[in-house]
Parts: sequence; structure tokens; C-alpha cells
Amino acid sequence: MDRQPSSAARPILTAEVLSIGSELTTGETADTNAGELARSLTDSGVRVARLSVLPDRRADVEGAFRAGLERSDLIVSTGGLGPTPDDLTRESIAAVCAETPSVDPELERWLRGLWERRGMPFAEINLKQAWLIPSARALPNPNGTAPGWWVDRPDGRVVVLLPGPPREMRPMWRDEALPPLRDRGLGSEQAVRTLRLAGIGESAVAERLGEAILRATNPVVATYARAEAVDVRLSAVGRPAQNGVPASSADELLDEVEPVVLGAVGAYVWARGATTWAEAVGAALDARGWSLATSETATGGSLVSLFGARDWLVRSETVRATPRPGGPADLARTAARIRTETGAEVGLAVAVGQRGADSAVSLAVATPDRVARRRSMAFLGGDQGRLRSALMAAAFLVEVLRAEP
Repeated sequence: MDRQPSSAARPILTAEVLSIGSELTTGETADTNAGELARSLTDSGVRVARLSVLPDRRADVEGAFRAGLERSDLIVSTGGLGPTPDDLTRESIAAVCAETPSVDPELERWLRGLWERRGMPFAEINLKQAWLIPSARALPNPNGTAPGWWVDRPDGRVVVLLPGPPREMRPMWRDEALPPLRDRGLGSEQAVRTLRLAGIGESAVAERLGEAILRATNPVVATYARAEAVDVRLSAVGRPAQNGVPASSADELLDEVEPVVLGAVGAYVWARGATTWAEAVGAALDARGWSLATSETATGGSLVSLFGARDWLVRSETVRATPRPGGPADLARTAARIRTETGAEVGLAVAVGQRGADSAVSLAVATPDRVARRRSMAFLGGDQGRLRSALMAAAFLVEVLRAEP
């Protein structure tokens, strides 16, 4: 089970991921493999063109391999490597390669040894897991009985077959497939920057950025509506010199477009990368050596759930809605009270009330120097409105803290 890379020189710049198994297409099992593999490839500078989920039907699997090898440099599949008749991944890629699988003696010895070690009889049906075709080499599987395959195509394209169980797939991908792919030339030089926005919706972000920016292909600027923010993701791959235009690194390309993006939506940016609200609040407090106490009314504990247990959070007070909730002045007094009672430098109070189908949100932040208040509306009521209210409270708190002298 040698892991030496092929000498083919084709770089791996594009890829497709096939998730194979009828348990996926019927919804009996959730497919987590495809997302993990896509992230790994994207982080390596590979453009993932397709994620496909296929049933255990040979025509479908064979067709997906055949079409993918016409479009992409790399095909990675998961599943269908077991010993039973409905495990058809090996047969499918063998047919695409016009090669006949046969039992590999080394794999057979290893496979029989697994059963001998357990003192169990070896069912001959398991020999299917010892198959190889001439253009394939086995990828070791220390966590299961199904080796993977690395298949080299004459034009330099590569097919990697991985087992379906994540505990087998992950280490095989990480330890057996990625190293030789990197030796082959995996991906392009790439840079990614993410801006996290609050107080503005995805459609408004897109309108501010404009179609020219959002349709550009290198660098790529894309918007994503997350539960906790609207993300603007900037990505680029290095551009070689051509037609008299000098080469540019991926970072240089992002240096050109980022000021344009910030000029359009910079006022709404509260963080970069994968920063959470708890991390942003913690950083703003730590910069001043301050701590926080909170009081939330009719939020269902959404604010404390958002922050979690933090060293800088000295008390989280959760209050049910009252028949006649107080106004902004009462909320400001609550923020000041909880600050005084706990000895925290900052008190945050939030109260939510139903207003038709939406939620009315009242906020107050008390610091050593001032009390800031805000009223707003959160889209939707119920759990969604309560979650959005907590996000509004976190955003207002960060805004106030960053404005402190």
C-alpha cells in the first residue's frame, strides 16, 4: 500500500466531490463528508465546482465519475467501498477506466489478518475490499476494513475514493490523500478575507457593493447571510503576468478591492474572519480591563446563550416579561443598577416586547462615564425575534465600548 505520488505533472486546480450511498439520498444519514472535503479543498486553493449526492445505482455513480473527469482535475468520492453488492464505487470507476478489478495479494493478506486477529471466520465476500485496478493504488485504512483508492488517469487527472464513515474518511483524507495531492501541486496561491457586518441586511449590502464588484471573478466578493452576521467574503488567487500586465499575488489583489468594499459597507463592519460576538465583546472589554453584567427581559435567555460562560461576564440576570414593562428610563436604571450591584464596570440591559409579527427591542448600556440607550425593531417574533434582539444588544454594546475614550 505504497503512498508515493504519481509523476504526472497536471496541477490540481478544480475538483468535484461525490457522496455515494442510498442512505444519503433517502435522508436516513446526513452527509457531513462533502462539506468537510469542500472546505479542505477550498482552503488549499482548489475551486470546488460540484457537490453531488448519489444513490447506490451503478449507472448514476459511473455517470458522475465520467462527467466529472471531463470537467475537473480531481474527483473525490466517499462511500460505496464496503463488501456488499450495493457497494458499487469500485466497479463504477473501473468501468470508467475500462479496467478490470482483481484481488491484490498484499491487501488480501492484510484483510484476512484483521479477521484472524479477532479470531473470527473470514467471509469471502470481504475480498471485494482487496480489489485494485491497474491504474489504482490502495490508501491504507487503519480505522476500518475498506482501503481507499488513488486512481491516476492518463491525462493527469486524479480520482480519490474514500470510505463513508467520517471516522475512517477524515484520517485517510488528511494522512493518505492530501500529502500526495500537495506533492502533485494542489491548488493555486490564494488569499481570503472575511468582513462581518451588523445593522444591515444582505440585500442592502449587495445593493451598496453593486453588480460590478459582485460579478467579478478574481478577486471574488460574495455576501452570506449568517445567523449572527452578514459576511462579505473576499477571495483571490494569484494572477500571472500576461498581455503586458504584471503578475499580482492574491494578497495584492485583495489589497486593491478591500478599500472599495469598505468604502461601501465599512460603517457596518464589527469584526473580521470568524470572530464571534462573544469574542468581539470580550476584546472590547479587555482593552479597558472592564467586566460586564447583563439583565435581559423577555428574551428567553438569548443574550446569555450568545455570550456563554466568560470570565468577563460577572452576572447574567434573566427576567420574565412583566404585564406592564417599563420604558427606556427604567431600562437605563436597570443597566446602572446591575453595574453597581455587581461591581462590573459595564451594565447591559435589554427588554423585548411583541409588536405584531415583529419584536420591539429596548437597549441600555451603562459605563463609568455615561448611559447609552437605543430602541429598535427586530424582524419576526418568537425565538427568531429573541435571537435577533440578543444580536442587536451585542452590536450596541460593542459600538458603545469602542466609542469609549
